[in-house]
Amino acid sequence: MSLTIRPATPDDADFLAAGNAAMALETEHKRLDPGVVGAGVRAALADRSRGLYFVAERDGRRVGQLMFTYEWSDWRNGTFWWIQSVYVLPEARRSGVFRALFRHVEQLAERDPGVCGIRLYVERENTRAQATYRHCGLHDAGYAVMEMDYTAAGRNTDTGEDGHAG
Repeated sequence: MSLTIRPATPDDADFLAAGNAAMALETEHKRLDPGVVGAGVRAALADRSRGLYFVAERDGRRVGQLMFTYEWSDWRNGTFWWIQSVYVLPEARRSGVFRALFRHVEQLAERDPGVCGIRLYVERENTRAQATYRHCGLHDAGYAVMEMDYTAAGRNTDTGEDGHAG
């Protein structure tokens, strides 16, 4: 069975949005608004500065996805590529799909002198994904991710709390 990795196209938008929604529900128990996630995927596909999506296909059928976005590091005078929106169809898991997606991005990063590293975040409880990432050569960078979520889903309109401190 042949596995290929290719850049995503606008024709992949529905597949990518469905994968993002499935991943959010599976790993974070969050239901994403289909209209919002669909628009977000289409925005990234239309503007490479927002990120790049890749699709894994096995025998011509889409089975996985990965996107990376960019973070400038003044400490390193380079750009980190942040892997996100990773999803592999359940029936295709444990068959090398993520590894192929990751290796593809890793090879692109190694050829780009402006890239200083690859990062990703993973849910603390997702030990299976952590083991997979370690097997690919990633390690715990010692950071905890903190955020303020300004999307409508992140604001508590009942109490007026919006994530602002003070």
